[in-house]
Amino acid sequence: MAAAEQKKSYEVVKEFRGVNTKANRTALEKGEFSWLENAMPIGYANLKIVPAANTSNHVFANTVTSFLSANINNKDYLLAFKQDGSAQYVEIDTDTLGNVANASTFSSSNINITQWKDERVLIGDPKKGVFYWDGTNLVTIGAVGQIGITNGGSGYTTTPVVNISAPNQTGGIQAQGEAIITANVLTSIIITEAGTGYTSPPTVTITGGGGTNATAIAGLVTFKVGTVSVLVTNGGTGYTNASNITVSFSGGGGNNAAATAVVSGGQISQIIMTNNGDGYTSAPTVSISGGGGSNAAAIAIANTNDLTGIQTFSGRTWVAQGRTVSYTAAGSYSDFVSLSSGALTLTDSTLHSNIVQLLSANNFLYIFGEDSINVFSDVRVTDIGLTLFTNTNISASVGSRLRYAIFPYFRSVLFMNEYGVYALVGSTTSKLSDPLDGVFPDIDFATATVTGGQVLLNNILCAAFNIRYNDNGSSKYIQAVFFEKKWFFTNQGTDIKLVASLATGGNIKMYGTNGTNLVTFYQNATAAIPSVVETALLPMGDPIRTKQALKIGIEATTTNATTFNVTVDSERNASPPYTLGNFAQWVNNANQAIDWVNNSSIQINWIGGQGYYLYKTDAQQWGKYLGMTVTSNSASFVINGFEYEHELRVRF
Repeated sequence: MAAAEQKKSYEVVKEFRGVNTKANRTALEKGEFSWLENAMPIGYANLKIVPAANTSNHVFANTVTSFLSANINNKDYLLAFKQDGSAQYVEIDTDTLGNVANASTFSSSNINITQWKDERVLIGDPKKGVFYWDGTNLVTIGAVGQIGITNGGSGYTTTPVVNISAPNQTGGIQAQGEAIITANVLTSIIITEAGTGYTSPPTVTITGGGGTNATAIAGLVTFKVGTVSVLVTNGGTGYTNASNITVSFSGGGGNNAAATAVVSGGQISQIIMTNNGDGYTSAPTVSISGGGGSNAAAIAIANTNDLTGIQTFSGRTWVAQGRTVSYTAAGSYSDFVSLSSGALTLTDSTLHSNIVQLLSANNFLYIFGEDSINVFSDVRVTDIGLTLFTNTNISASVGSRLRYAIFPYFRSVLFMNEYGVYALVGSTTSKLSDPLDGVFPDIDFATATVTGGQVLLNNILCAAFNIRYNDNGSSKYIQAVFFEKKWFFTNQGTDIKLVASLATGGNIKMYGTNGTNLVTFYQNATAAIPSVVETALLPMGDPIRTKQALKIGIEATTTNATTFNVTVDSERNASPPYTLGNFAQWVNNANQAIDWVNNSSIQINWIGGQGYYLYKTDAQQWGKYLGMTVTSNSASFVINGFEYEHELRVRF
């Protein structure tokens, strides 16, 4: 009597979710994956291989360390700031590579930018201050900050004309001032245009008005690290000869600081910096002598904090240095002097160190610390011209020090830190990256820069973070991509160190660079791209019984020649790989394969099936849990399902 055939069991997986690295592979839900690389789990029976990157012919002249995007006059640009302090641009519409600045113009890393309308890009350099680029000219935001009257003159019956000399740089804006006279004497000059492009203090001349001998000097506002400003703490008494007063500086580790005292009513009313100096790491000592008076005193303030953020918000420019946020006057991108400009120093204990980054989004200005987030909002100007706004702490325990891993996404702000990815919606912070918890210990936060942004992929708006991942002893750059509460990974080049996103031509694209070359992500659907799919290890409905795998199948839709290498996995090990493909093979009477070549001696592959195709094979594997690992180097296919045929064996 023949033995009864062992009953065969079947499992089909078509509902695709996303990656879950937090749970053991045997504990994943049926539609989850332990790894997805270059395979996007769009939806039911739709696991789609992403396109490869397009490589540009553009080669940057030095290693790129900050890679950012902007729009000027309706032209889209990628801006590459480089290790040697130079900068280049790529104009997207014309695919043109050009120069922004020569070597040593900028710091070697950590550049930030923002836009003022679509007129210009404002550039925040950590050491060298604020610049703008209008697509042609690069200009320092070196603005006139103070004007001191060194001689009020006499005989002025009408308001004289104030002329401030032109800026040092081409494309700069000339500063302007308005004289105020009292009792025929010049008493002050109001700055009506702070100007830009000044690298040294301008000269001030006063003409007309019927009087004579009025003189004045100007000082500059600068955000350069290592510079010095002075605050008068005691005006003293008896000063009658301002021209004989000497203001000197000692200590502080820097040099070249110089200043002139302004006397009013026998007291020193102002000290105007005629040279802000350089290289100061601490405040120097200020000494005042001469002039016939006594007891005047002043303190120096050394700018020792890097500029860490620059944003435009509510019709102003906002700049972060240390714990202080400075802001321009209403309607101005460069005037840090007028009445409605100002600065706020955060004294809250929730900001444990300095400000890391600023971000303008969703009607808020976000101020990121390493473990805190504040928001500025409701900016308004009072009747007397002062600026008021609210400052609210919305996170006292979660922030980020990854300055380029903070960006808007829909109505939220996404950011990564060393232990997760978070979404900030209004005043609520929530963690998005629980499924990636198994990956975070292997991300290189110490030596690699994390960058990120939005990208439209398969007509779905995604958020992507470019990370350096240590994979079993070897490292590579991959992108952790998020959409619709799902995560997966892409690999658009193992050495893509920096990425930037740009809305251009009705699309939101992501660009990357390995430091010298430029690529555009997800654009080449015909190029070969390596993909990895690791399914869950499934109990097949009975976790305590051993299963013997008999056959496996992969449902896929293809338009090209496609090959899969598949292992059948259990909780114990993986089978030898099975190669599955939609190729037809020609053999002769001796069952030997026949190779076909064309006139160029290139081998021709014959495709045996396109469209929907079931790739299947007999398989050998056993265990209480079964799954598959599928790798491929083929382009543009969709996995529609995974099929298993198995027999149930012994319990326990």
